[in-house]
Amino acid sequence: MVKTQLLCTFAHKSDLNIVVDYIQQSYIIPEQRIFVFSNAEATDNLYCTYNADAGTQRGQNTISIHRKKETNTLYTVNALNEIIRVVNNGVLDKTYMLNWSMYENSFILTDEGGYRIIPLVFFKKITWR
Repeated sequence: MVKTQLLCTFAHKSDLNIVVDYIQQSYIIPEQRIFVFSNAEATDNLYCTYNADAGTQRGQNTISIHRKKETNTLYTVNALNEIIRVVNNGVLDKTYMLNWSMYENSFILTDEGGYRIIPLVFFKKITWR
């Protein structure tokens, strides 16, 4: 079994086909599927998520992310650490149990102010053989 990592490539809705072609040509994606989400508030902003071979070099506009399946929350480790610091009085405790339901259907990313929460809606699933 191939070890994979969950990646996210950022795209504008008008460039989705170009971005999907780029992903398919640039990465080894064993499951041959891409899940695309849109920002619920800025629907032109799309997030293409896929499991790629862990040995693959990340390309432009692409980051490594994680997913909490129970709440469909996408996040970066740095953003998760920022949230823990905020809700835990400034202390980063890696054993802190976050209330994931507060972040359901969201993408948590770092920004200048610490972190931001982007509400997500499912846009489409792309598969190929």
